[in-house]
Amino acid sequence: MKTSWRITLGGLLLTAASSAYAEEPLGCVEVTVGGYKAPNYDCLSQQMGNNPEGAAAAKKNLEALNVPVSKRPPNQVGLATPAATSTRMGNTFGTSVKPQRPPQ
Repeated sequence: MKTSWRITLGGLLLTAASSAYAEEPLGCVEVTVGGYKAPNYDCLSQQMGNNPEGAAAAKKNLEALNVPVSKRPPNQVGLATPAATSTRMGNTFGTSVKPQRPPQ
């Protein structure tokens, strides 16, 4: 009877120990060597890569970058704006078709 209890208890301890090692660590370990911190980059990259909200955020970022041409500002499309034309023409903006040039 005592041997069966020992076998059962031993089996329970082994399963508990193996399940404890099977779980992934919750935090990352930082090691300090000679005053310099050395983080575990594998652990940090796993934590950053397994974010289910990360895919949704990446999709929103791509959508924000892909603005339709009809909704872009004119200077991004290559059209002239009043401010750019005024700078190019100088003080003759609105009075002459020739831009202002400094005297030779």
